[in-house]
Amino acid sequence: MSALVNGPAWHGRPNGVASASVVGVAIESEGIAKRFGQVQALKGVDLQVREATVYGLLGPNGAGKTTMVRILTTLLSPDQGHARVVGYDVVRDAEALRHRIGLAGQAAAIDGNLTGFENLEMVGRLYHLPASEAERRAQQVLERFELTDAADRVARTYSGGMRRRLDLGASLVGRPEVLFLDEPTTGLDPRSRLALWDVIRELVKDGTTLLLTTQYLEEADVLADRIAVIDRGSVIAEGTPDELKRQTGGEILYIRVADRSRTPEAAGAVVGIVEGGQKVDNNTGELTLPVGDRGTAILTEAVRRLDDAKIELADIGLRRPTLDEVFLLITGREAEAEEETR
Repeated sequence: MSALVNGPAWHGRPNGVASASVVGVAIESEGIAKRFGQVQALKGVDLQVREATVYGLLGPNGAGKTTMVRILTTLLSPDQGHARVVGYDVVRDAEALRHRIGLAGQAAAIDGNLTGFENLEMVGRLYHLPASEAERRAQQVLERFELTDAADRVARTYSGGMRRRLDLGASLVGRPEVLFLDEPTTGLDPRSRLALWDVIRELVKDGTTLLLTTQYLEEADVLADRIAVIDRGSVIAEGTPDELKRQTGGEILYIRVADRSRTPEAAGAVVGIVEGGQKVDNNTGELTLPVGDRGTAILTEAVRRLDDAKIELADIGLRRPTLDEVFLLITGREAEAEEETR
């Protein structure tokens, strides 16, 4: 799903629409609940997102992230609770709100038979911009996303990264105050992902508020000012990335053995030193254990056990947890690669 839901710029709110209830808050929700048949997708979600910040929504497959985004962007109505975005009620003021927000979803929604310029110009005309203004904004977006050289090529010839940039650019034609990005870098190569990160930083610097769902915890760690972890329809943790790391209880013991084939044996040697949380990264061969505030004592015991087992170490030490490890400790499972389809 990907859509542009923002429209032409507004100056002032229509009669009867209140300003945001908290000064400096762009998005706020209270008790948002949504059910699909027997599935309770959201169970009373409370959020508060300050203006000109990046707020990350993290959660495993089916946690409710996309459902929450669809409610905040007026594409779904909640069963219970209420939410405001830039002071507009997402149900009562839905039509007016759509002129103030933008949405870029998990898959690029552009017309492959139109050129890049024509796609953007068409978006502007759909929002009733004068022809000259639609053309001007299309050119600005092409320049901002480094697509000027490809402006006259049909979009079906674009690479995946170019199509994602064009899609994100389309969501900015209406100059939204709040931009919702639902898995914006899924499927991008590392270079294209880094380029989009730079664009996101620029948007926030210019005053745009962003709500970001992502399957890449590194992405949230790098970009988000605050993060909410959603699991089974409820927010189970919220805070800055550093606060979430502190909430999980201190340091991580990491172990790498000289002979990677003996990693499972090393895991067995240190089993029971701590309760739960042990993990082996099959890509790096690194074994990690959360150790709380007992890092030095547990490190010493791990070295003793591995020495008794005659397992040679390549490296061992203590470090702060990554956001991936925080997520695993909070939810009990890893973030999955696909978002819910509800």
